[in-house]
Amino acid sequence: AAFAPAPAARSATQLHESKADLEALAKELNPVVGFYDPLNLAEAEFWDSSNEATIGFLRHAEIKHGRVAMFAFVGYIVHANGIKFPWPMEMDGSPFPSETNPPALWDTISDTAKWQIFTVIAFLEFWSELSTDSHKHYMAGGKPGDYPDFISGPDGIPHPVPFNLYDPFQFSKNMSEEKKATRLRAEINNGRLAQIGILGFLSEQVCPGSVPALSGVVQPYDGEPMAPFVTNYLGEAFGMS
Repeated sequence: AAFAPAPAARSATQLHESKADLEALAKELNPVVGFYDPLNLAEAEFWDSSNEATIGFLRHAEIKHGRVAMFAFVGYIVHANGIKFPWPMEMDGSPFPSETNPPALWDTISDTAKWQIFTVIAFLEFWSELSTDSHKHYMAGGKPGDYPDFISGPDGIPHPVPFNLYDPFQFSKNMSEEKKATRLRAEINNGRLAQIGILGFLSEQVCPGSVPALSGVVQPYDGEPMAPFVTNYLGEAFGMS
């Protein structure tokens, strides 16, 4: 979880943010742009929940999307430069693809391997939605972006888990709350920039010339970058390929 306090302190954490809090945060994140909410989402109430719960959902969603985008941006650059693990990718000895066009590389990966990736993602999503005495859900007073620790035993995972997803080596254990808040603001800004960056890469690939700064830098791609599989399994039932 992003810059969460130690587990013992989490049980007492109760956080509800308002539109005024978002306006103050926006100034800290970007004094030039400030608070920008053209859809007026800061006053919304999703699914008949409170405005505070909706703000918690939106804050958590932005932080999570930013983290995924940072992974994608770095991964894109790594694969575009042909960097890969030297060992086999699959049990039959198949190596990691040598393709340097990231979306095309994803298309060459077997569906079995993709399902393994999606299964891990599904578990992480399930675990992130847990609300316990030591970890409040982000729509119920918890901290947006906070990822719960992996708990072993009768009330958690039925086998030892030596490392947590966030800060597995406890480097931030003694970090002050002020420094955690500063780093979270940096993470949000980096995540926003990464979202623009990865979509810029993909836009230029599927529509050459749409991002002039990337013309000739990224390779063109004629597939569907948002499709998880080459085969349209859902569409096949309706006669679509």
